[in-house]
Amino acid sequence: MSNVHPAQRVAVLVDAQNLYHTAQSVYSRNIDYEELLDAGVAGRELTRAIAYVIRADSPEEESFFEALVNIGFETKIKDIKTHADGSKTADWDVGMILDAVTLAPHLDTVVICTGDGDFSRLCSHLRHEGVRVEAMAFEESTSEELLDAVDGFTDLSERPETFLL
Repeated sequence: MSNVHPAQRVAVLVDAQNLYHTAQSVYSRNIDYEELLDAGVAGRELTRAIAYVIRADSPEEESFFEALVNIGFETKIKDIKTHADGSKTADWDVGMILDAVTLAPHLDTVVICTGDGDFSRLCSHLRHEGVRVEAMAFEESTSEELLDAVDGFTDLSERPETFLL
C-alpha cells in the first residue's frame, strides 16, 4: 500500500459480527484476530485497537472476549436485543462511527475491519479530514460502496491460511 510509513498513528476498529458471519458462511472457520491486528497495523504505531462484539449468551463467548483483550484489543460489548416480535438485533455501526470520528484528530490512519457499506460515508468524512482509511474484509461480502470509499483494501479471502483459524 502506498502512503504507509512506520510513523503513522493507526487505529484498528473491528466489526466482529460482520467478519464472523462471512468467515462462518463462506469458510466455516473463525477469524485469527492476532493476524488481523498485525496486518492492520502493518508495522505502524498502534494508537487503539477496538473489537466491537455482541454478547449472545453462548458458552464460549467470554473466553473469546478475554482472548481479544490478550491479543491487544479493547472490547466493546453490546447485548443482543430481543424485540416483541421475537426478532433479534445488535450492531455497533453507530458506536464504531462515533469512535472513528472522535479518534480521527489523533490518527493518521483508521483501519476498519468490515465489509458493511454503511461505513462508506464515514470513510468519505475521515478522508475529507485528512485521515487515511483502509478496510479489511472478505471481498465477496464487501460492499462496492465501501471499496470505492477507502484508500486501501485488504481482501482476507486472498490469504485464508493467514486470517482464518
